[in-house]
Amino acid sequence: MGDKNGGSRQDWRERVWETIEGAGTDLDPQGLMDLVEPELRDEYVQFGRSFPEEQLHLQSLYGEAQRAFEERTRQSLRTTVQRVLRNVLRDQRLGGPEPDKYLATYLEREILRIRVRLDQDGELAVNRGLNSGFALGMVLLIVPLLVGEKLLGLCDVSLKCTDRWSLLGALVCGGAGAFGAVLSVLTRLRNSGDQLMRRPANGSRESVGSREAVPPGQQARVMRRGGVHRVFLGWLLAIAVYLLLGSGLVTVIEIPAGITDVCAPDGRADSAGTAFWGFWGAIGFLAGFNERWAYGLVGRGATSRKGSG
Repeated sequence: MGDKNGGSRQDWRERVWETIEGAGTDLDPQGLMDLVEPELRDEYVQFGRSFPEEQLHLQSLYGEAQRAFEERTRQSLRTTVQRVLRNVLRDQRLGGPEPDKYLATYLEREILRIRVRLDQDGELAVNRGLNSGFALGMVLLIVPLLVGEKLLGLCDVSLKCTDRWSLLGALVCGGAGAFGAVLSVLTRLRNSGDQLMRRPANGSRESVGSREAVPPGQQARVMRRGGVHRVFLGWLLAIAVYLLLGSGLVTVIEIPAGITDVCAPDGRADSAGTAFWGFWGAIGFLAGFNERWAYGLVGRGATSRKGSG
């Protein structure tokens, strides 16, 4: 029972690891010749003479399929390539004096389908890398805040109403900026994914062999780092915009409710608190989502500071 539970835990860990990092490296790669049955070796030689370019494309795609992100994709593409080879090698038109145009069309269509399936696997690797990067970035932002709150309590540091609301405003603005950055990246990724799915479907050789393959596992790692950096960039930009607008260095936007209004002793504090949260949440989200707008405000703040100095 213990061995069974230990094995199931190991399988669970391997599945989680494959979901994040992708399948492991195949230490015993195969070539296209390894998929050919012994009785079809002569037909395979004829296939290389009649369709040399298509054979090289299949060889390249099969090598790329062995580096696919998911193990299921590797097995599926191996079956597909083997099926295409069998269909072509067992076709009587292969041994003709001239390359058969129908076989050429069939090969081009199958090569395109394999190419699209590999592109989808690459998209999956990019999405997994970004999502894990975003999650890691959020964790790295939340954990220091929780630890900092406990440290303030241990140090017996008391914050006044204005100080407490200033920190809360910065946290709200920065958190909204991080989410805005995430949405910005996801929107761009969706647009590029739509363009990828609208690739030419005519089976042209230029469209099939024009891309340079990057291992999906490497794509996932790169996008994971990019996701973490993008979360922190959106957070920092939102905090910078909060400081510029809150300090009055940039006055292009009128603040509906300031900290003094929220901490006022009269009845204005309730309505001012709602306006405070909504305003800085929207400003932070916009700063994270639109980098140009945030950089423009930062640049304007620096210019106004130089002018006043």
